[in-house]
Amino acid sequence: MQVHNLQETDTAYKVFLYIFYGCAFIMASITAYGIYAMLTEWDKTGTYVMGEALVKTEFPYKHFAKLSTWLFFSTIIGWYCVTRIGWKKTTNLRSWKMALVQLMVLGFAIICLYETMYNFTVLNAQITAGIVDGKVPDIDSLTIAYPDPSRPWNLIFATKIFLAAFIISSHAFYLSTRPRKSPDA
Repeated sequence: MQVHNLQETDTAYKVFLYIFYGCAFIMASITAYGIYAMLTEWDKTGTYVMGEALVKTEFPYKHFAKLSTWLFFSTIIGWYCVTRIGWKKTTNLRSWKMALVQLMVLGFAIICLYETMYNFTVLNAQITAGIVDGKVPDIDSLTIAYPDPSRPWNLIFATKIFLAAFIISSHAFYLSTRPRKSPDA
């Protein structure tokens, strides 16, 4: 499949740019809310669960998508838009710089794959261990006290964030291995 390289004058370029701005706004808003909720919880209890507020908050109304899902979605869509509108920035990278970029994103992909599989395995184990008399535990409240026991991570949040990071870093590695085109193409 041949992908057309967008130019600033193309209408599609503007579409990808505006969608990126929308995704950036969503990501910034969710991050600001998450930090606010985390600091509020820290002031009240002296501890917090990383990402729990994002997993338990549904938006725009009850029983719709959770903020962690919106964050997952917007990071991947935003990344794709960046790759479509920012492709010219990578055309002039020297071979040694591109080699370093490839090693870096491959390393990120490997680490994120491991973290995704680890968090998903722990999540499944906790769900299985929590099933008593056919009653499933509150999946949105399952946590892991790692790497710091006083600051646990919500497992749903950790799995989604590392999965998004794996998808993005894998896509970046894939794009970095494709032949470079001329910026004028």
